Amino acid sequence: MIKNMLISFVTIIVLAGCAGTSTYNYKTSTKPYTIDGKTYYPMASAGGFTETGRASWYGPDFHGKKTASGETYNKYAFTAAHKTLPFGTRVNVKNLDNGLSTVVVINDRGPFKSGRIIDLSYSAAQKISMIGTGTARVKISAIGSVANSSVNTNKSGVTSGKYYVQVGTYSVADNATRAGNNIINMGYQKVVKKTNGKYVVMAGPFSSRTNATTVRDKLRKTYSGAFIVE
Repeated sequence: MIKNMLISFVTIIVLAGCAGTSTYNYKTSTKPYTIDGKTYYPMASAGGFTETGRASWYGPDFHGKKTASGETYNKYAFTAAHKTLPFGTRVNVKNLDNGLSTVVVINDRGPFKSGRIIDLSYSAAQKISMIGTGTARVKISAIGSVANSSVNTNKSGVTSGKYYVQVGTYSVADNATRAGNNIINMGYQKVVKKTNGKYVVMAGPFSSRTNATTVRDKLRKTYSGAFIVE
Protein backbone atom coordinates (compact mmCIF):
# COMPACT_ATOMS: atom_id res chain seq x y z
CA MET A 1 0.00 0.00 0.00
CA ILE A 2 2.76 2.44 0.94
CA LYS A 3 4.42 2.08 -2.47
CA ASN A 4 1.24 3.20 -4.21
CA MET A 5 1.01 6.10 -1.80
CA LEU A 6 4.53 7.24 -2.70
CA ILE A 7 3.90 6.86 -6.42
CA SER A 8 0.85 9.09 -6.09
CA PHE A 9 2.69 11.55 -3.88
CA VAL A 10 0.82 14.50 -5.30
CA THR A 11 -2.27 13.23 -3.52
CA ILE A 12 -0.58 13.02 -0.16
CA ILE A 13 -1.81 15.68 2.23
CA VAL A 14 0.95 16.98 4.44
CA LEU A 15 -0.98 19.22 6.81
CA ALA A 16 0.49 22.70 7.23
CA GLY A 17 1.63 24.50 10.37
CA CYS A 18 3.45 21.67 11.97
CA ALA A 19 6.07 22.23 14.58
CA GLY A 20 9.41 21.55 13.00
CA THR A 21 8.55 19.48 9.93
CA SER A 22 6.24 21.63 7.86
CA THR A 23 6.58 21.32 4.10
CA TYR A 24 5.57 24.94 3.56
CA ASN A 25 8.28 26.94 1.79
CA TYR A 26 8.79 29.84 4.20
CA LYS A 27 10.55 32.87 2.73
CA THR A 28 13.04 34.78 4.87
CA SER A 29 12.62 38.55 4.73
CA THR A 30 13.99 41.33 6.91
CA LYS A 31 11.87 44.00 5.22
CA PRO A 32 10.46 46.37 7.88
CA TYR A 33 6.69 46.77 8.18
CA THR A 34 4.53 49.30 10.01
CA ILE A 35 1.40 48.62 12.09
CA ASP A 36 -0.52 51.42 13.83
CA GLY A 37 2.36 53.81 13.33
CA LYS A 38 5.02 51.51 14.79
CA THR A 39 7.71 49.96 12.60
CA TYR A 40 8.94 46.42 13.19
CA TYR A 41 12.20 44.94 11.88
CA PRO A 42 12.10 41.15 11.27
CA MET A 43 15.24 39.30 12.26
CA ALA A 44 17.45 37.48 9.77
CA SER A 45 18.23 34.75 12.31
CA ALA A 46 16.63 33.51 15.53
CA GLY A 47 19.76 31.87 16.92
CA GLY A 48 19.79 32.03 20.74
CA PHE A 49 16.57 34.07 20.90
CA THR A 50 14.57 34.00 24.15
CA GLU A 51 11.80 36.26 25.40
CA THR A 52 9.47 36.39 28.40
CA GLY A 53 6.06 38.03 28.40
CA ARG A 54 2.39 37.32 27.83
CA ALA A 55 1.01 35.00 25.17
CA SER A 56 -2.45 35.21 23.65
CA TRP A 57 -4.18 32.95 21.11
CA TYR A 58 -6.36 33.23 18.01
CA GLY A 59 -8.68 30.71 16.49
CA PRO A 60 -12.06 30.34 14.75
CA ASP A 61 -12.31 33.82 13.21
CA PHE A 62 -9.00 33.32 11.38
CA HIS A 63 -9.28 29.63 10.49
CA GLY A 64 -8.71 29.13 6.75
CA LYS A 65 -7.39 32.65 6.15
CA LYS A 66 -3.91 33.55 4.90
CA THR A 67 -1.18 34.34 7.41
CA ALA A 68 1.54 36.94 6.86
CA SER A 69 3.84 34.17 5.59
CA GLY A 70 1.27 33.19 2.96
CA GLU A 71 0.48 29.89 4.65
CA THR A 72 -3.18 29.18 5.41
CA TYR A 73 -3.99 29.45 9.10
CA ASN A 74 -5.13 26.18 10.64
CA LYS A 75 -6.31 26.54 14.22
CA TYR A 76 -5.54 22.85 14.81
CA ALA A 77 -1.89 23.15 13.74
CA PHE A 78 0.88 24.08 16.16
CA THR A 79 1.79 27.52 14.81
CA ALA A 80 2.09 31.06 16.15
CA ALA A 81 2.47 34.72 15.29
CA HIS A 82 5.45 36.81 16.39
CA LYS A 83 6.35 40.36 15.46
CA THR A 84 9.96 39.82 14.36
CA LEU A 85 11.06 36.16 14.44
CA PRO A 86 11.79 34.70 10.97
CA PHE A 87 8.98 32.65 9.44
CA GLY A 88 9.65 28.96 9.89
CA THR A 89 11.34 29.40 13.27
CA ARG A 90 10.59 26.57 15.70
CA VAL A 91 9.84 27.97 19.15
CA ASN A 92 9.43 26.27 22.51
CA VAL A 93 6.69 27.99 24.50
CA LYS A 94 6.57 27.37 28.25
CA ASN A 95 3.57 28.50 30.29
CA LEU A 96 5.20 29.93 33.42
CA ASP A 97 1.90 29.74 35.30
CA ASN A 98 1.56 25.95 35.08
CA GLY A 99 4.84 24.59 33.67
CA LEU A 100 3.29 23.16 30.48
CA SER A 101 5.20 23.50 27.19
CA THR A 102 4.59 23.15 23.47
CA VAL A 103 6.55 23.69 20.25
CA VAL A 104 5.21 25.89 17.46
CA VAL A 105 6.33 27.19 14.08
CA ILE A 106 6.19 30.94 13.45
CA ASN A 107 4.08 31.60 10.34
CA ASP A 108 2.35 34.92 11.07
CA ARG A 109 2.93 38.43 12.43
CA GLY A 110 1.54 39.77 15.69
CA PRO A 111 0.27 40.15 18.33
CA PHE A 112 0.17 43.93 18.18
CA LYS A 113 -1.60 44.53 21.47
CA SER A 114 0.70 46.08 24.08
CA GLY A 115 2.35 43.63 26.44
CA ARG A 116 1.88 40.50 24.33
CA ILE A 117 4.82 38.73 22.72
CA ILE A 118 3.30 35.76 20.87
CA ASP A 119 -0.09 34.73 19.48
CA LEU A 120 -0.64 30.97 19.57
CA SER A 121 -2.92 28.82 17.46
CA TYR A 122 -5.91 27.25 19.17
CA SER A 123 -4.28 23.82 19.51
CA ALA A 124 -1.02 25.26 20.85
CA ALA A 125 -2.90 27.33 23.43
CA GLN A 126 -4.94 24.29 24.37
CA LYS A 127 -1.75 22.27 24.82
CA ILE A 128 -0.51 24.64 27.56
CA SER A 129 -3.98 25.13 29.10
CA MET A 130 -4.53 28.82 28.36
CA ILE A 131 -7.75 28.70 26.34
CA GLY A 132 -9.89 29.68 29.30
CA THR A 133 -7.62 32.44 30.59
CA GLY A 134 -7.05 33.93 27.13
CA THR A 135 -3.48 34.93 27.97
CA ALA A 136 -0.64 33.43 29.97
CA ARG A 137 2.81 34.39 31.16
CA VAL A 138 5.29 32.50 28.98
CA LYS A 139 8.94 32.10 28.11
CA ILE A 140 9.66 31.47 24.45
CA SER A 141 12.92 30.04 23.12
CA ALA A 142 13.95 29.57 19.49
CA ILE A 143 15.09 25.97 18.95
CA GLY A 144 15.83 25.95 15.24
CA SER A 145 13.81 26.24 12.08
CA VAL A 146 11.86 24.14 9.63
CA ALA A 147 14.63 24.69 7.09
CA ASN A 148 17.55 23.61 9.30
CA SER A 149 15.94 21.24 11.77
CA SER A 150 17.50 17.87 12.53
CA VAL A 151 15.18 16.26 9.99
CA ASN A 152 16.97 15.92 6.65
CA THR A 153 14.73 16.92 3.78
CA ASN A 154 14.81 16.37 0.07
CA LYS A 155 13.51 18.75 -2.60
CA SER A 156 9.92 17.78 -1.92
CA GLY A 157 10.30 18.80 1.71
CA VAL A 158 9.77 15.24 2.96
CA THR A 159 12.44 13.18 4.71
CA SER A 160 13.84 10.22 2.82
CA GLY A 161 13.20 6.61 3.76
CA LYS A 162 10.71 3.82 3.15
CA TYR A 163 9.43 3.05 6.65
CA TYR A 164 6.38 4.68 8.21
CA VAL A 165 4.47 4.26 11.44
CA GLN A 166 0.70 4.29 10.93
CA VAL A 167 -1.23 5.53 13.97
CA GLY A 168 -4.79 5.38 12.69
CA THR A 169 -7.43 5.71 10.00
CA TYR A 170 -10.10 8.41 10.39
CA SER A 171 -13.35 9.17 8.62
CA VAL A 172 -13.44 12.76 9.96
CA ALA A 173 -10.81 15.19 8.63
CA ASP A 174 -10.53 17.17 11.89
CA ASN A 175 -9.73 13.97 13.81
CA ALA A 176 -6.99 13.16 11.32
CA THR A 177 -5.64 16.69 11.67
CA ARG A 178 -5.47 16.35 15.44
CA ALA A 179 -3.69 13.01 15.20
CA GLY A 180 -1.22 14.47 12.71
CA ASN A 181 -0.56 17.45 14.94
CA ASN A 182 0.03 15.14 17.89
CA ILE A 183 2.69 13.40 15.82
CA ILE A 184 4.29 16.76 15.03
CA ASN A 185 4.21 17.82 18.67
CA MET A 186 6.05 14.61 19.55
CA GLY A 187 8.81 15.67 17.17
CA TYR A 188 8.08 13.55 14.09
CA GLN A 189 7.02 14.32 10.54
CA LYS A 190 3.42 13.51 9.65
CA VAL A 191 1.93 12.27 6.41
CA VAL A 192 -1.81 12.02 5.82
CA LYS A 193 -3.24 10.14 2.85
CA LYS A 194 -6.90 10.24 1.87
CA THR A 195 -8.03 6.94 0.42
CA ASN A 196 -11.47 5.42 0.01
CA GLY A 197 -12.98 8.41 1.77
CA LYS A 198 -10.87 8.00 4.90
CA TYR A 199 -7.66 9.60 6.19
CA VAL A 200 -4.64 7.44 6.96
CA VAL A 201 -2.30 9.16 9.42
CA MET A 202 1.38 8.18 9.66
CA ALA A 203 4.67 9.34 11.12
CA GLY A 204 7.71 9.23 8.87
CA PRO A 205 9.34 8.35 6.63
CA PHE A 206 12.26 6.73 8.47
CA SER A 207 15.46 5.43 6.90
CA SER A 208 15.53 2.12 8.76
CA ARG A 209 13.17 -0.34 10.41
CA THR A 210 15.13 0.12 13.63
CA ASN A 211 14.30 3.85 13.69
CA ALA A 212 10.69 3.15 12.79
CA THR A 213 10.45 0.54 15.56
CA THR A 214 11.73 3.02 18.12
CA VAL A 215 9.16 5.59 17.03
CA ARG A 216 6.38 2.99 16.92
CA ASP A 217 7.08 2.00 20.52
CA LYS A 218 6.92 5.64 21.63
CA LEU A 219 3.75 6.34 19.66
CA ARG A 220 2.04 3.29 21.13
CA LYS A 221 1.89 5.12 24.45
CA THR A 222 -0.73 7.32 22.77
CA TYR A 223 -1.85 5.15 19.84
CA SER A 224 -1.85 1.56 21.07
CA GLY A 225 -2.48 0.18 17.57
CA ALA A 226 0.45 1.93 15.86
CA PHE A 227 2.30 -0.29 13.40
CA ILE A 228 5.08 -0.13 10.80
CA VAL A 229 4.38 -0.01 7.07
CA GLU A 230 6.82 0.17 4.16
